Amino acid sequence: MHDTTALLVELGAVILGLGIIGRFAGRIGLSPIPLYLLAGLAFGEGGLLPLGASEEFTAIGAEIGVILLLLLLGLEYSASELVTSLKTQYPSGAVDFVLNATPGAAAGLMLGWGPVGAVALAGVTWISSSGVIAKVMTDMGRLGNRETPVILGVLVIEDLAMAVYLPLLTAMLAGVGLAGGSMALLIALGTVGFVLYLALRHGRLISRAVSSDNPEMLLLVVLGLTVLVAGVAQQLQVSAAVGAFLVGIALSGEVAEGARKLLTPLRDLFAAVFFVFFGLSTDPAEIPPVLLPAALLAIVTVLTKIGTGWYASRRAGIGPRGRWRAGGTLVARGEFSIVIAGLAVATEPRIGPIATAYVLILVIVGPLTARWTEPVASKLQAALAGRRKKPAPVDDRPMPSHDDLTPEPAGRDSD
Repeated sequence: MHDTTALLVELGAVILGLGIIGRFAGRIGLSPIPLYLLAGLAFGEGGLLPLGASEEFTAIGAEIGVILLLLLLGLEYSASELVTSLKTQYPSGAVDFVLNATPGAAAGLMLGWGPVGAVALAGVTWISSSGVIAKVMTDMGRLGNRETPVILGVLVIEDLAMAVYLPLLTAMLAGVGLAGGSMALLIALGTVGFVLYLALRHGRLISRAVSSDNPEMLLLVVLGLTVLVAGVAQQLQVSAAVGAFLVGIALSGEVAEGARKLLTPLRDLFAAVFFVFFGLSTDPAEIPPVLLPAALLAIVTVLTKIGTGWYASRRAGIGPRGRWRAGGTLVARGEFSIVIAGLAVATEPRIGPIATAYVLILVIVGPLTARWTEPVASKLQAALAGRRKKPAPVDDRPMPSHDDLTPEPAGRDSD
């Protein structure tokens, strides 16, 4: 079969399959991410039917998927919202980092991966899935809950932290050493600070320059600007994903709203390709040996994320039920964990299977903990409170008769 024909057949089959998988996931109320990963495992290296003709196109599509994921995430936030979240939520962000990055780093070191592998696995276990969490809150009708701003605040802190973490990880993966890593970190911080300054001071001018009443022109300008900035960021060792995120932050108002509507279908398509590509690059035979450490890591980090949500909600003055809901909602991991593992897999191939298994577990468990953490915790608390409360002594003597209640005659001594 001609190369172009094989490419079209494979690509058409992949996209059609993704559409069917997405519809099935929606029917059963599950995020499609684990199904996309499983599809990639089935048709990748060592799978049931390896795909060869479309491999290069899928790799490029995966890169575009990461860029669009981060661009759309940046469009959700304005620069002022990010600054406010930084001022109010930074203690919660610090607790989130310590509780959830530490298990990954410790596991990486225990597995013998060295400092680079430990830093990469720390990122995999640290970052919650904004996409999965947003969908879960929408599906459960919790967008108006008191704990929702706290959840979004923690996610914003994590997303901003990625602007520092990803360049640092990229420098470590490239083996540039302490001086090169410090330079990459300074460039990343300077870039983030500069973009935030532009967005705060001149956001309207930037949005006005990009704005267009023609949807086609708006789509081309925003997409072209994003890919260009992502490429420049990659050249500066800042990470293409961070560059796309910063473009999203810089745009605001009607431009951001219009771009979000136009780019969401593209984001969904290429994000699906990205998850499939990650599965394609992982040999299914490598997953069973790492299921036990992935499951243990998942159990530990479910508890640490619940603790993060509890702490952040308590700081905001939210009651116990809202604290449990916030903790359970933050459990899911997804796109960022896969992005980090995708960056690290060339240097540390062993991170691919364990990250895939870990994300598969938590992207399924996450919606369940969001729904059931608060009811289960409330019942346990009620049961414990019932045990602590001592029952009042029971008087089993017979009730006195009417005669017994008759007052004694005056002057008569009682027994």
